[in-house]
Amino acid sequence: MNINEQVEYLMQGTEYGDEQLKKNMADELRSRLITCQKEGRPLRVYCGFDPRTTDLHLGHTVPMRKMRQFQELGHEVTFLVGNYTSLIGDPSDKDVLRPQLSQETVQKNAMTYAEQAFRILDREKTSVRFNAEWLSKLTFEQLIHLASNFTVQQFMTRENFKLRWEKGDAIYLHETFYSLMQGYDAYALKADVQIGGTDQLFNIMTAARKIMTSLGEQPNIALILGILPGTDGVVKMSKSLGNHIPINTDAIDMYGKVMSIPDSAMGQFFRLVTPLTPPEIAAIENGVKEGSLHPRDAKMRLAFEIVTAFYGRAEAENAQKSFVETFQKGGVPEEIAEFKLDPTLSISELLVSAGLAKSKNEARRLIDQRGVKFEGDVLSDSAMVLQTPGVLQVGKRHFLRLVQ
Repeated sequence: MNINEQVEYLMQGTEYGDEQLKKNMADELRSRLITCQKEGRPLRVYCGFDPRTTDLHLGHTVPMRKMRQFQELGHEVTFLVGNYTSLIGDPSDKDVLRPQLSQETVQKNAMTYAEQAFRILDREKTSVRFNAEWLSKLTFEQLIHLASNFTVQQFMTRENFKLRWEKGDAIYLHETFYSLMQGYDAYALKADVQIGGTDQLFNIMTAARKIMTSLGEQPNIALILGILPGTDGVVKMSKSLGNHIPINTDAIDMYGKVMSIPDSAMGQFFRLVTPLTPPEIAAIENGVKEGSLHPRDAKMRLAFEIVTAFYGRAEAENAQKSFVETFQKGGVPEEIAEFKLDPTLSISELLVSAGLAKSKNEARRLIDQRGVKFEGDVLSDSAMVLQTPGVLQVGKRHFLRLVQ
């Protein structure tokens, strides 16, 4: 790609809430690319991740996909683990105080988080850093200098702080440190580009750029990405809302969940979580609009691209075949796992033993919700014991052939 094509590719999926601001960032990116090309060095790109959980979903991977695009273009990428910022927790997308985590919990989560990230990022081309490396060494004098770049009013105009203030809820002083810490991360890494979601606009556009400038560094370029909606196509993807697509699942389940999103959300998913270029996405969208490409086929391409990124082409092909057989033909997949019948196990115990439920409580909940079928009949008694061979179905996408 030439520089203009790189800018178009890298700016794909960005949202700033202001077209002029977006144009300014695109112009800065183009200028920095030209400068780095003359200097014979790659861009220094990073994104920070606070490992406050180990249970990741597709929405968490949006900035990772953007980092991978930078890697493919030959730039230097750092996966920054916020083991120090996690001790506070980012207040940007919350209207309540986040609980503080222990160092032990953060460290444990961080290892799991990084391993899942390497399903997208090139392990050999990714530098993993921990921000405790520099944040733990800041002196009180340095903290005063960083804080002197901001006013209380700047923080109070932020939407979530403003809501809490108006409701009379507490806003703790340590929460304002988060932006300072993130800004210092950008300075410590001498970042050319920092990636984050729209909830990070203040932290990156205001805090990081101001701190880098005050400390004598060229300010970073903010790549602010749109927030991936959930399977409802409207609300931000969230496990608590039940509209998420988990990463630690299987290819068939992921494919099916992507196929469940509304047609209106396909554009966002194509731009935020696939490796397709702007011209490729435009061709798909134009095809749907003009009627030469059926929306179902466009969505199957989307599901295939996403599953391939996480599980490889062979698994994606198998997932697509399973989906066609199960949903388009209304049948049972030809190739499904087998499980030996055990007359001592109840239905709930069988689901746990077969890995179709994590616990007996979850198994009973699935049965109560009429989500478990045997040979096409809904099962309602979690204590029931199956004694004959047949096909057990859990939800819409999981099948198990019971054999003697």
